[in-house]
Amino acid sequence: MTVHDVHEVRAFEHPGAGRRKAKATPKGRQIDPMAAHEVEQLLGDRPRRRDLLIEFLHLIQDKYHQISAAHLAALADEMRLSFAEVFETATFYAHFDVVKEGQPDIAPLTIRVCDSLTCAMLGGERLLQELQDSAGPGIRVVRAPCVGRCDTAPVAEVGHNFVDHATVADVLATAKADDTHAHLPDYIGYDAYVAAGGYRLLNRLRAGEMSNDEILKALDDASLRGLGGAGFPTGRKWRAVLGEPGPRLMAVNGDEGEPGTIKDRYYLETDPHRFIEGTLIGAHVVEAADVYVYIRDEYPAVREILAREIAKLPAGGPRLHLRRGAGAYICGEESSLLESIEGKRGLPRHKPPYPFQVGLFGLPTLINNVETLWWVRDIVDKGADWWKSHGRNDRQGLRSFSVSGRVKNPGVKLAPAGITVHELIDEYCGGMAQGHTLHAYLPGGASGGILPAAMDDIPLDFGTLEKYGCFIGSAAIVILSQHDSVKAAALNLMRFFEDESCGQCTPCRVGTQKAAQLMERPVWNRALLEELSQAMRDASICGLGQAASNPLTSVIKYFPDEFKEAAE
Repeated sequence: MTVHDVHEVRAFEHPGAGRRKAKATPKGRQIDPMAAHEVEQLLGDRPRRRDLLIEFLHLIQDKYHQISAAHLAALADEMRLSFAEVFETATFYAHFDVVKEGQPDIAPLTIRVCDSLTCAMLGGERLLQELQDSAGPGIRVVRAPCVGRCDTAPVAEVGHNFVDHATVADVLATAKADDTHAHLPDYIGYDAYVAAGGYRLLNRLRAGEMSNDEILKALDDASLRGLGGAGFPTGRKWRAVLGEPGPRLMAVNGDEGEPGTIKDRYYLETDPHRFIEGTLIGAHVVEAADVYVYIRDEYPAVREILAREIAKLPAGGPRLHLRRGAGAYICGEESSLLESIEGKRGLPRHKPPYPFQVGLFGLPTLINNVETLWWVRDIVDKGADWWKSHGRNDRQGLRSFSVSGRVKNPGVKLAPAGITVHELIDEYCGGMAQGHTLHAYLPGGASGGILPAAMDDIPLDFGTLEKYGCFIGSAAIVILSQHDSVKAAALNLMRFFEDESCGQCTPCRVGTQKAAQLMERPVWNRALLEELSQAMRDASICGLGQAASNPLTSVIKYFPDEFKEAAE
């Protein structure tokens, strides 16, 4: 072997040796200087904490109407995170428009058309198609899940401005006028709230004139339960958190994404300080120094209102942090909510441990729904007997029903717990819409099942619907008439769950997809659908997969005529 031969062998064994030259650029993803400068300018003097990743992604999305690969890489470098961590978070959320390398830019204006059940019933599909056909260059038109305005269906979102009872002409006029910012409704501000006695209860509590035990006793005596859907006793939850060693935190679930549900938005857009006072009372009782208020991205007006009004609070008390969702229904699940607040994908955690033990940032955490906290002041001020004096059909308390669909006057209806859907429609909604008769109703939003008109005398409350395979959840009532197909409604809901599944567990990820495919067929395979539904209920990690099949099984159980027609 010659010297030349040995050199060649060594060059082969050691890449870069001999005649091989080093690459002109280092390995790995390169940071674009312009993108790095733009990201640095957007972040300003904000701390580069991991939990602020989603907030920073919003800054980029709002500024550039998309998130480029160059901006993702620059953000990862700025925050000292891997590109993979930033990429997987950005692509998890529907409201981040990530443009991969080589892909064309996204149109500067996006119009989202709600395709959830009530909007679909009232013309949302037609509106979507017509807008896609006529929007023109520079505008992207996409479908969107429930945006929390079911009482004004169909709804379109132009930028961050909503068009209620939307028509093609109105939506395009809004887009042309560049009217893309959230419009703030009239609401009770800080001064008016204080003038009417607001924060008196909180001040008494902080001054020691009222004890934590008195607050907890009032909640227990009133039997206040979580009004976000799970219905866990509020006083017991506060005590459980207080029983854990400090420090403790508090998180507020304002990610109201259940199709048909609009109550939290209503309360926050009308009387926000009643909610804030309830939140501060809860934080005082469990000794939480920091409170994280998570509001869904579809509620820009709410976020603006809370930001303005929180800034007016006097110094002292816990720190209130507003956090912005990014279009993920799964983040309404409490552990997914915590993951999102921490700046990560909204994947449900395995339990135990439970959030009251190991919650946000690993600390014991109190998690409450917006409406639950909204009622704290009234219940303590007016007493448990006042709360329990309301109710029908042997039930006690009040319920905020979000009513939409085929009624004359949809909206949030504060009514006695235990009211029936028949009474609710007649007494609070002005009856059915002209030309419509009650055919079916959803007693608890998308996952609460579907019941026929013949069962319109069931009291609507916690514990009254479970024996029928349904539940009240967040008390979202969607009314269907003889002009609506319950099979089509169930398919719409299953497609929603398919889109919103986080993908972490196979029973939900694959189960919702396969269920939707089977339900698209003119003839349903009942045995296969029931077997699939059972597997989803038994094996899914969280409530999304466990409850997704409720509308499907309701159709099979309670609408035999429609089911038989399909099976023949």
